[in-house]
Amino acid sequence: MIGHRASTKSLTEAAYLALRADILACRLAPGEKIKINDICASRGVSLGAIREALSRLTAEGLVVAEAQRGFNVAPVSQDDLIDLTSTRIELELVCLKRAIEQGDVEWETAIVAAYHRLSRTPERVEGDPMAVSEDWAAAHKAFHAALVAACGSPWRLRLRAILYDQSERYRRLSVPAVPHERDLDTEHRGLMEAALARDVAGLAARMRDHLTTTTDRVLPLAMPVAPAKVPRGQAQRARPDIDEPIAS
Repeated sequence: MIGHRASTKSLTEAAYLALRADILACRLAPGEKIKINDICASRGVSLGAIREALSRLTAEGLVVAEAQRGFNVAPVSQDDLIDLTSTRIELELVCLKRAIEQGDVEWETAIVAAYHRLSRTPERVEGDPMAVSEDWAAAHKAFHAALVAACGSPWRLRLRAILYDQSERYRRLSVPAVPHERDLDTEHRGLMEAALARDVAGLAARMRDHLTTTTDRVLPLAMPVAPAKVPRGQAQRARPDIDEPIAS
């Protein structure tokens, strides 16, 4: 019985991780209806396992549940991206400041190692320049996590991780449409050097620019999947200006 429960739990966890990865990589597109029966059949897992996984993803804001209508991947919009970026910058800078104040030589070593791995990992899939390498995406996430690892606040780090994943979904959406002309390695090296120099103001400025640049490139693409329905006779709300500044 114990072995059966453990097996069920591992299948549920595997289903959750697979669905989450598909959403973050936009293999399941924003607004797309999640076909539970198809997923159960293709992954060989139970309906209960998928529903539990979807409940967790709903709590994370990656999936939206509608009464009597099932589950959809959370939509994207310019308003959401602007708010997300502003919130992420505020929290990221707090975590970075705390990490610089509390970080030790082990923290510094981990940052250097994470940057080294990131700089040595090709960003795009070989033979498909329009696709981001999953290895690079993992190394990128690990590098940004290493910068704030000495923050010392589990709650701040947990909330920061949620915001990172939400931002990652937007970044993945932009990859096929945005020309690959950004020198990310120089940006990441600058972040590392400012952290190692314990330069709070310099690191904050670099991180703000790093995140805002990403948003500026993605913003024109972050349109809702479908226009919201409005009552007859009411004008639809105008979309936000794509040049609207990101609050810091």
